Amino acid sequence: MPLYPFAGRLPELAPSAWVAPTAAVVGDVTLGEGASVWYNCVLRGDVMPIRVGARSNIQDGTVVHVTRRLAETVIGADVLVGHSCMIHGCTLMDRAFVGLGAIVMDGCVVEPDGMVAAGALLTPGKRVGGRELWAGRPAKLVRLLSDEEVARNRAGAAGYVELARLHRESQA
Repeated sequence: MPLYPFAGRLPELAPSAWVAPTAAVVGDVTLGEGASVWYNCVLRGDVMPIRVGARSNIQDGTVVHVTRRLAETVIGADVLVGHSCMIHGCTLMDRAFVGLGAIVMDGCVVEPDGMVAAGALLTPGKRVGGRELWAGRPAKLVRLLSDEEVARNRAGAAGYVELARLHRESQA
């Protein structure tokens, strides 16, 4: 796997975590059980830690970084991070969803079952509440998610755990 040390720290992966061969995971990064990091992602825990919880997925082309001396990046369990996102010095709590191409900046928090829409820009320090959908550039609260939307987002995380298992097995 493409794991690289930095300042004496090597990424730590749970046995069932999977990192695509074209990703780069650097330094103080921890991946929980069933977590996945997809093709062409960069997780750079060089100046602060990055923590990714169980069954969370970081989809293709996403960059996850931190804020030096200020903010680590914490991604809870069962989190979906869509393709080509920028996740920087923030907290994505359990079951958060960040849509394709979204940017989540320093000091932001996305609460459980909160959602940042595709293409949104969540400016520094914003807090997305549980079941809230934020969209736009800059992102603003649009509405609350329905029960069906919350269920679909939760199912998406489980689907990525299975897909990562299939990729891992096909590359063995």
